[in-house]
Amino acid sequence: MALTGMQIFKLLPKTNCKECGVPTCLAFAMNLASGKAELDACPYVSDEARAQLEEASAPPIRQVEVGKGVRTAKTGGETVLYRHDKTFYNQTMFAGLVTSDTPAADVEAKLKGWNALQYERVGLNLRPELAAVKDVNGDKDAFAALAKLIAETSEFNVILMSEDADVMAAGIEACSFKRPLIYTATEANAEAFAKLALDSELPLAIKADSIDGLIALSDKLTGMGVKDLVIDPGSREIKQALEDMVALRRAALKDSNRSVGFPTIAFPCEMTSNIDMETLIAGMYVSKYGGIVVLSDLSTEAIFPLMLERLNIFTDPQRPMMVDEGIFEIGKPDENSPILVTTNFALTYFIVSGEIEASRVPTWLLIKDSEGLSVLTAWAAGKFSGDDVGLFIKKCGIADKVKHTEVVIPGYAAAIVADVEEELPGWTVTVGPREAAHIPGFLKAL
Repeated sequence: MALTGMQIFKLLPKTNCKECGVPTCLAFAMNLASGKAELDACPYVSDEARAQLEEASAPPIRQVEVGKGVRTAKTGGETVLYRHDKTFYNQTMFAGLVTSDTPAADVEAKLKGWNALQYERVGLNLRPELAAVKDVNGDKDAFAALAKLIAETSEFNVILMSEDADVMAAGIEACSFKRPLIYTATEANAEAFAKLALDSELPLAIKADSIDGLIALSDKLTGMGVKDLVIDPGSREIKQALEDMVALRRAALKDSNRSVGFPTIAFPCEMTSNIDMETLIAGMYVSKYGGIVVLSDLSTEAIFPLMLERLNIFTDPQRPMMVDEGIFEIGKPDENSPILVTTNFALTYFIVSGEIEASRVPTWLLIKDSEGLSVLTAWAAGKFSGDDVGLFIKKCGIADKVKHTEVVIPGYAAAIVADVEEELPGWTVTVGPREAAHIPGFLKAL
């Protein structure tokens, strides 16, 4: 950044009004310096200070918003090359492709399937964000009708794909209320598409045959006043595509090249006709460095592993993944079902709950907050002690759901049995298996 946090702070109004979302102007200044905040969040900054702070408040890669309302999605805004340096904030967005010659009934059936693609993971709702409407025959009425259908009948944000300005104008008119992304401006249609983007205040994607061509086109459009750009280097061969994505990110972050300081869009759907290979290529883009990834379809077998990869990459590496503390019902347990307790480390929860489901024994699974640590680590750190576990079992409300007083603790926490029993007079504490794979047999033998 051009200015440090303290230098930025000196130019702020110092009112500590909290309207920017943080408690103090100093904290806001630090966020600006690190690229975590936008200057527009401060309602009282002077015009003079704004001019000086404009460069400092802008991240090396511009943040671009697609969509409106609660489904607004953001891409870009990154300040580091590697996730271990700092958390990646705006996760890769996934889009499914629909062509303009697809019958309306088929589109409705496809959207019904796509809308059902929602998965619960670590307390989060994972789902794809975008539908890409592609013009294949130059029929602006069909293009507009499809865009309108998707915009009005689904919660997906929209990408409009055409190089014909008239077709694009019809699509924009049909779904401008969704704030779609316009794809794509090229050297041949740059002026017409720049006008569409400026008039409708929409983000614009640009495409060239090389990074050098992309830089020239980017400079041309930003010079015309278009600020919200998404860039496509045009490469559709895997090795070159990877090299281009890395080169663009390095140029923006390491060389401070503002001409390529924009989020990217990638098209695995144009790189292979095999859905399995397409998924692998999409996975590459999630890692390196696709802001938006367009797939030929959003099928469960493709999108679920991609969303799990995205979740892992765009999670703070310095903060363990964890689930909420509480009582979880596995397989519709009743008042006689067994009770197991473990920590809230996400991996522990999913492995244990998966093995319980595999056993087909309805079970109450108690998850105790251990600050995201696994059983052995939490016990060693004093986050899963007998006193704490016993108190948690006593207060969580499980006693109101069952008639028995028996609880199973993890095998790696066998040392806490006496302390748990002391905290829970009258309860029987059983030591379960050390390995989760032995849980099904253990539960069936209870």
